[in-house]
Amino acid sequence: MPKSKSLLIVFIIYVLAFLAAGYFLQYCADPYSIWNVFWADVIATVIVFAGSLLFRNSSIYDPYWSVIPPAIALYLSQGIGGDFHRNVLVIGVVIFWGLRLTLNWARGWKGMAEQDWRYSQLSSQTGIWYWGVSFFGIHMMPTLLVFLGCIPLWNTLGSDAPLDIVDGLAAGICFVSTVIEWVADEQLKMFKSKAKKGENMERGLWSISRHPNYFGEIGLWFGLLVFSMGNPGFQWWEVAGYVAMLVLFIFISIPMMEKRMLASRPLYSDYQKRVPMLFPFLKI
Repeated sequence: MPKSKSLLIVFIIYVLAFLAAGYFLQYCADPYSIWNVFWADVIATVIVFAGSLLFRNSSIYDPYWSVIPPAIALYLSQGIGGDFHRNVLVIGVVIFWGLRLTLNWARGWKGMAEQDWRYSQLSSQTGIWYWGVSFFGIHMMPTLLVFLGCIPLWNTLGSDAPLDIVDGLAAGICFVSTVIEWVADEQLKMFKSKAKKGENMERGLWSISRHPNYFGEIGLWFGLLVFSMGNPGFQWWEVAGYVAMLVLFIFISIPMMEKRMLASRPLYSDYQKRVPMLFPFLKI
């Protein structure tokens, strides 16, 4: 199947997912409540999973990670009515991040013939149970994590407090984090186009962090949390999403990636000793 046709299919699946979520919210008594938006998110995920199952490719879910936060932010801004200037700032940085990450995925994905190596590995490990694992582990778990990361948006977008320096700081963190992630991805893409077999990427941002793209991703979610921290109504449990992101990257995503790197790159163990795993200039 040509890549253009594959992307069109993914687009149609996502349109159906958002239509289903919107239909559900239309009949809710309080369509902007956290719980109702959560269930709409779950419904959309189920539709995307159905597409993954139909085309036997769990990578159809991959852009959901970067598509749903801008959708939630735009939706909330229409219904919970906070400060206009803050809303524009928040929506701007979220769309900038989401658009960049989604386009990066679309550029790198080869189409229905390709599935993320981690999913293929899970498939070989779980056999007939794979699609149950895919539903809960590849689709629903990230949906839950991303939703937790989006919870600060309710307080931020609904606040009538005037724009202040904390909002500027939060926006700066989100913007710089997105740029870091962008530059790291571009540096890696350029390296892969010229690298010899078994060679490590140790240039640019990759010389101060083994996973600068993940560092940038985590920074974006921290920035969204800072937005909420600077506004009245902030609740301590809003940090759950950011903590969940840290756990995901530090204890799941990065270990899986590094195990694969160690198996294919003889010099990677030396690289691990010299360069921090995630946070530049720190031993973590």
